[in-house]
Amino acid sequence: MNPADFIVENLRLEPVPSLSGIRLYTAHPGSRLSRLTTPDEAAPYWAYQWAGGLALALHFAAHPDVVAGKYVLDLGAGSGLVGIAAAQAGAMASAAEIDPNGRAAIALNAAANGVTLPLVEVDISGDAPGGFDLIAAGDVFYNPEVGKQMLPFLERCVAAGMDVLIGDPERRDLPVARLEKLASYAVGDVGDARDRAERVGSVYRLK
Repeated sequence: MNPADFIVENLRLEPVPSLSGIRLYTAHPGSRLSRLTTPDEAAPYWAYQWAGGLALALHFAAHPDVVAGKYVLDLGAGSGLVGIAAAQAGAMASAAEIDPNGRAAIALNAAANGVTLPLVEVDISGDAPGGFDLIAAGDVFYNPEVGKQMLPFLERCVAAGMDVLIGDPERRDLPVARLEKLASYAVGDVGDARDRAERVGSVYRLK
């Protein structure tokens, strides 16, 4: 079974908590995602909502002027939630995601929400991508190895004239000294924190 067919048949198209205007294909206990992935493949981050992405999506819904009329890249897009929220707020949004299953989920989620979210290739070890006004990076500092590559890349984006907004629930590897906090939102998250309103995700601008 190809990834798109698996997602449609085994995940649920559900409203996002606090964002009833967005629906995503979301995993549940009966999804058995292990049938779609091998032990060597990336964890299925695309099948859930995460705190940083939710914070960015809520921020764009509350402040559409942040993205309206701009070319926005949802970096490490996962489900495409952030890009979908940006597109609904009036952005020309694109998504970058290396997981092929996630890329399939992005296409399905964008279609389910009536928006266009083209996929683009981005190499975080290389130069800043061209053609974007704003980089939206949700939950990209989830471990130190990724963070060591991600921060220099995002700094190159700032140097190239782009705004960089980061969504994160204040994880250990978040480079807080380089960031300006713009807003915080009550969000749920995966695992034991899912659907707990006291979980907070914040939106930061990279200085």
